[in-house]
Amino acid sequence: MQETDSFTYKDIFCDGELYSLLTALFMLGFAYVFEHFANIYAFAYSERPTSSFVGDLFLDNLPAVDLNLIIIEGAFLAIVLGTLYVLSKPRHILFALKTLALFIIVRALFISLTHVGVYPTHIDPGLGFFANIYSYLNFQLGFFFSGHTGLPFLMALIFWDHRTARLVFLSMSLVFGVAVLLAHIHYSIDVLAAPFMAYGIFGVAKRLFPRDYALIKSVDA
Repeated sequence: MQETDSFTYKDIFCDGELYSLLTALFMLGFAYVFEHFANIYAFAYSERPTSSFVGDLFLDNLPAVDLNLIIIEGAFLAIVLGTLYVLSKPRHILFALKTLALFIIVRALFISLTHVGVYPTHIDPGLGFFANIYSYLNFQLGFFFSGHTGLPFLMALIFWDHRTARLVFLSMSLVFGVAVLLAHIHYSIDVLAAPFMAYGIFGVAKRLFPRDYALIKSVDA
């Protein structure tokens, strides 16, 4: 007999969860503001003469391939579909929002610390609506760690008990990881470290938000 989940949006807006929702939204807003200024700083730093590219075992030996369709349009499509999926799971919303905010904050902090130049054979994002948004968000200079790789992996961890979602998110992480390497827009360490960083952020989120995590692990009969 299939179990049904009685937790709905109505439960999120009740007294017990409303404070948690407001906290999650505040964290997410703060994360995006923090990321905005981190991107501005990273862009300004890239203009300095000390910002130069470094050698990379993979990029030095891989041909540059134009995979902007996957990296830009594909990424935005994945964000939209991923958001819709999260919204379809009310029980997961609070923990997902807070963990996402933590992911953005940690990544923004990391891209502000060490600055290397764009690899010379990187594929330029080009022009167009989505490409302009991509450039505005400064993804081209946000190297360590790869958001393309890390964010889907993080979502897979959050929805680990949902087999189909887990496999889809893990596949997305792999596809995006390979794509950004072949396009030479990320160094190999950015991609290879992303799952470990996502796993660490997930572990921290479980400690910081135990009540929200317990909510997604509980099942109503």
